[in-house]
Amino acid sequence: MSRYIDSVCKLCRREGTKLFLKGSRCLTEKCAVEKRAYAPGQHGQSSSRRRKASQYSRQLREKQKVKRIYGLSERQFRNTFERIARELGVTGENLLIALESRLDNVVYRMGFAPSRKGARQLVNHGHIEVNGRKVDVPSARLRPGDEIRVRPGSKELESVAVALDLASKGQMVSWLAVDREARAGKITERPTRDAIPVAAEEQLIVELYSK
Repeated sequence: MSRYIDSVCKLCRREGTKLFLKGSRCLTEKCAVEKRAYAPGQHGQSSSRRRKASQYSRQLREKQKVKRIYGLSERQFRNTFERIARELGVTGENLLIALESRLDNVVYRMGFAPSRKGARQLVNHGHIEVNGRKVDVPSARLRPGDEIRVRPGSKELESVAVALDLASKGQMVSWLAVDREARAGKITERPTRDAIPVAAEEQLIVELYSK
């Protein structure tokens, strides 16, 4: 899978809003999108003065924004959408709930990693267990009642301690319960749209993929 190695601040500037790609650090650092509120590149400033965006452009930008927030490739994002499109309920809300229920996102939300990228690395390296078993697949979909913890041999990792300190400055989502001292947490309920702190117009993504 291709990997983005350029500055993540450019992605925020491209979407014109803070995507919190640095996770908790975005709460303490001055964001580039606040300094330069226009897209990166030599035509960035002029693009902000172009005519009103088309409906397709709005749909595409919304998809790109959400995809970048969760750090997925186009194929991963599309596969997730196609899977949840077969489920009952509101497709847009189900999409965000599925993204929030990924193991890497839950590890990040619990404060064990400073960002989703850091959470994926923590999972890939085998530092996380779910219901007592090691899981090294970041895309693993979790359900209410699942217990997530940092493995015993990894509890003293400095990166985890620093991430928890940063996370203490933010607000925990209501559908998670976390014991920071034990480096453990639990999904208490299925997240609802109101409990997902992501500013997105998910219906635009549904419209884009439904063409």
